[in-house]
Amino acid sequence: MLLTTTNSVEDYKIMEYKGIVSGTAVNVQKMTMTFNMQKYYDGVSQSIADVKEQAFEQLRQNAEKINANAVVGILVDIEVKSSEYLIAATVTGTAVSIIKR
Repeated sequence: MLLTTTNSVEDYKIMEYKGIVSGTAVNVQKMTMTFNMQKYYDGVSQSIADVKEQAFEQLRQNAEKINANAVVGILVDIEVKSSEYLIAATVTGTAVSIIKR
């Protein structure tokens, strides 16, 4: 499965537009009492990476369900709400069927 933020793929032709697909993942941060801010920010960064990867996996699965072999025009939206210790990622793109030229 090819995933890209661009609207086309070099050396490939889009044969069919299958539809818009998305993937969403949410993670509630565990608040731990620490005086080491670097450790806290490292934990948040890791959580963002994990949530983003889960959203991409869901996007990939949703595209496969409609027999797409690529997703183009991907947009990634990540929200971090520190008041609720919540991290959410939404990934959206257009599922397509492509062939090599």
